[in-house]
Amino acid sequence: MFEAKAFTPFETLASELIAHSHEGDDGSHDLAHILRVFKNAMRIQTKEGGDARILAAAVLLHDCVAVEKNSPLRSKASALAAEKASAVLADLGWSDVDIAAVAHAITTHSFSANISPETLEAKILQDADRLDAIGMVGAGRCFYIGGRMASALYDPFDPAGNDRALDDKRYVIDHFQTKLFKLADGFQTEAGRALAAERDKRLRDFLAAFMDEI
Repeated sequence: MFEAKAFTPFETLASELIAHSHEGDDGSHDLAHILRVFKNAMRIQTKEGGDARILAAAVLLHDCVAVEKNSPLRSKASALAAEKASAVLADLGWSDVDIAAVAHAITTHSFSANISPETLEAKILQDADRLDAIGMVGAGRCFYIGGRMASALYDPFDPAGNDRALDDKRYVIDHFQTKLFKLADGFQTEAGRALAAERDKRLRDFLAAFMDEI
């Protein structure tokens, strides 16, 4: 119950869903990530509106199926999570309409899935999740995932990729240019865009300092 209290005012919902919220040992998609996304989502929802209960459930279950970044199933991860989430919520007696709303938000939150969110709750979840991929937390997660994938930090002879093709599976730093720096332009809500602009600047400042040191 202690963990559930962190998800106020949805402690009861969290107590029902935390056990289903994540699997595996990926520290970039663990309960800490889910809590950060929840806080991002509630911050955006306060300004944008939307059904906070639907949003909270979608946040709690958006990563309920674990698929590694280098898995061929990566683009299907959000659909698999939506399917599992639907079954969990059905067992809890949720209505078909509310289950469908949660499932849509989960399905469309993923960058890899490349599906446009159609509801406000889906847009907020996508923004809240992507906020955790940029800024200083995003930088930390990027290096963590690179370690899991056994990637090198950077190409020692051309770290910026000026005269080679970028390869973020081989070099962690390349991921900043291949994905992370592109995220801020795709935010769905006004509140999300404002937060993204701040974190994008932090991320770019971090990479500039990193490059200076190497």
